[in-house]
Amino acid sequence: MTYVVTENCIRCKFTDCVDVCPVDCFHEGPNFLVIDPDECIDCTLCVPECPAEAIFAEDDVPEDQRRFIALNAELSRVWPIIVERKDPPADAEDWNGKPEKLKHLVR
Repeated sequence: MTYVVTENCIRCKFTDCVDVCPVDCFHEGPNFLVIDPDECIDCTLCVPECPAEAIFAEDDVPEDQRRFIALNAELSRVWPIIVERKDPPADAEDWNGKPEKLKHLVR
């Protein structure tokens, strides 16, 4: 089982999770992070670190967020690895918790 970054990360892109990942499995896009399912070791360390509560175990991804399992796998193949925490976007808190953010995903 792997962990999956879901919709609430879009436009929030807090990177607190990156600091605790022992295997550097996070990849960074313009306004979203993803987890490489082949590198994730299921350690769970990233889950409590996410201020947006956007990371779930694959088996626990909410039904309306299941498309993010494939999206994490797809984008982790093309986006660069991120290994250090960065400041979130200036408007991250404004976006935290907003619904239907998938249309704002920048690939």
